[in-house]
Amino acid sequence: TGAVFASQSEEKAVAIADEVMEALGGQSAWDNTRCLTWSFFGQRTHVWDKFTGNLRYENEDTLVLMNLNTKKGRAWKNGEEVIDPAVLEEALYSTESRWINDSYWVFMPYKLKDPGVTLKYLGRSTTEAGDEADVLELTFESVGRTPENKYEIFVDAKSRLVTQWNYYRKASDPDPRFKIPWLDWTRKGQILLSADRGERKHENVAVLESVPESVFQSPAPVQPMSYAR
Repeated sequence: TGAVFASQSEEKAVAIADEVMEALGGQSAWDNTRCLTWSFFGQRTHVWDKFTGNLRYENEDTLVLMNLNTKKGRAWKNGEEVIDPAVLEEALYSTESRWINDSYWVFMPYKLKDPGVTLKYLGRSTTEAGDEADVLELTFESVGRTPENKYEIFVDAKSRLVTQWNYYRKASDPDPRFKIPWLDWTRKGQILLSADRGERKHENVAVLESVPESVFQSPAPVQPMSYAR
């Protein structure tokens, strides 16, 4: 996909995306990072095995154990396993949608060169905090659940880390729906992760190691942070 990507995206934008990846720890460090956990603004908790696609998802009265590659899994509501096939299918679909959204809010800088992503270089600007940054326009082509979205990604002129994103619900919208900072980049395992989004923060963002398979197979309660590096 690399060659296809490069032909659709501007060379300068691709070069900046590469600098971002290096600042985050490098492509191999990301590729070798296996298990991650985070609680999306303290609400929805995910434990994700990147190597297998296994996901444990918990939100209030719902628990889902599924594989993102096969789309198969099990779900529990108020402690009772969901047996009805239609209800289960909806729970799995909804969980995958939440994972797509919630993971992007944490791992987007690692996904700048994903298949189906087009990058353009918009030039130098300043963030809402007044810091100088290179701005990338990020659009999607036939990928994800919301391919009509557009983002402006602010890459700090010095650190080369992402420090802000502006979100457009539709690429044609004249103004962004929101402008949100990416703050407090912290080393987790071999990579850097950011939990601070200004007025709100993700919680328990961590790289995990030696996660037992039971985390993805059993509805028994778990403490994901007990496996944090």
